[in-house]
Amino acid sequence: MTLNYLALAVPFFLFFIGLEYLVAKKRKKNYFSFSTSIANLNVGVAERLIDLFTAGSFYFFYDYLHRNFAFFDIQPTLLLWIALLLATDFLWYWYHRYGHEVNLFWGFHVVHHQSEEFNYTAGTRITIFQAVVRTSFWAILPIIGFPAPMITTILLVHGLYPFFTHTQLIGKLGLLEYILVTPSHHRVHHASNEQYLDKNFGDMFIIWDKLFGTFAEEEEEAVYGLTVPLRSHSFLWQHFHYLVELAYGVRRQPGLRAKIKLILGRPSDFDPSLRPLAEKRFLSPHKVQVVSRKFRGYVLGQFIAMVTILFFLLLFEHTAYSFLQITTALFILVTLINCGALLEQRRWVFYLEYIRAGLVLTTTYYYFPTPTMGALLGLVTIATIAFFSSLQKQYLRYVYG
Repeated sequence: MTLNYLALAVPFFLFFIGLEYLVAKKRKKNYFSFSTSIANLNVGVAERLIDLFTAGSFYFFYDYLHRNFAFFDIQPTLLLWIALLLATDFLWYWYHRYGHEVNLFWGFHVVHHQSEEFNYTAGTRITIFQAVVRTSFWAILPIIGFPAPMITTILLVHGLYPFFTHTQLIGKLGLLEYILVTPSHHRVHHASNEQYLDKNFGDMFIIWDKLFGTFAEEEEEAVYGLTVPLRSHSFLWQHFHYLVELAYGVRRQPGLRAKIKLILGRPSDFDPSLRPLAEKRFLSPHKVQVVSRKFRGYVLGQFIAMVTILFFLLLFEHTAYSFLQITTALFILVTLINCGALLEQRRWVFYLEYIRAGLVLTTTYYYFPTPTMGALLGLVTIATIAFFSSLQKQYLRYVYG
């Protein structure tokens, strides 16, 4: 049986998140809140889930470029490994910088900066949109001549390092501050203080920021999150709010040139009044009540179950049937939306339970298509439809009190 040992990244990251939480608690530092941590981790789970279906395509894309367009046939020597690492980080710097300076790219990257807390859970806020844009920047590497195995190996290291810069528990690191991106440097990058805006774009090395004039030293205490806070834990809204706002802005522009100028313009020049308009259209108002321990336990249980399923889905990626992968991925995706809706205490969350139940029933019958199983599942379906109203009341009373 072939196992995908990259699945171990899931417990690996969760271990360090738990360790950071315990250390912060021991030091009496209020760096974590329940709802924000779950919302942060939901984004990371989605990225890992979608990566299941896209990671291979990125590899084959690099391999195709290398085989057909490479200028040189680079062989893996120590010096060239180092050169590749530096080139990867250099391209990251420009991808990251444009991600803050171009509205369209900011629409893909903004999710990473929404958290008003700065800890390892914030480091998991990566989306598939960012992965696609990054890949287009890194596409120059196989064209130069770096083979796909070298590139993907470096990208694994390059993807691991920045996770550990998302913490407030580590202070300045002496001489390393002059070379590497440290937690101190990255706190500046995530801050919404005016003096820190659009600073410290490097991923591993801070030298690019010092070369191109975007470096800032950590001085005053950072205030984290967006300059205009999102105030939403909705999984869908976190991913798409800025793109919706951008669409509103584009629609208001008088001509094609003005529309393109807005899309490629700077987020700092973007009209902040567009967000309330978008929220009024797509995000119904809600008032979150103080949550009980039972409610937190229910949401946490959903999250733990979802992450466990994700871990085994990734672990058995090479042996699981395609149908099972798709239905399980859809189940996890609906659960992510479910958790976000629960955090905002949306009443329509009950409908998502029916979708999840439908996915479970469909998968069960697909693998056990006997008349007895069909009759049993049919009875369950009829019963849940017949008692819909009663089940809804009981569910909402149990979840929200």
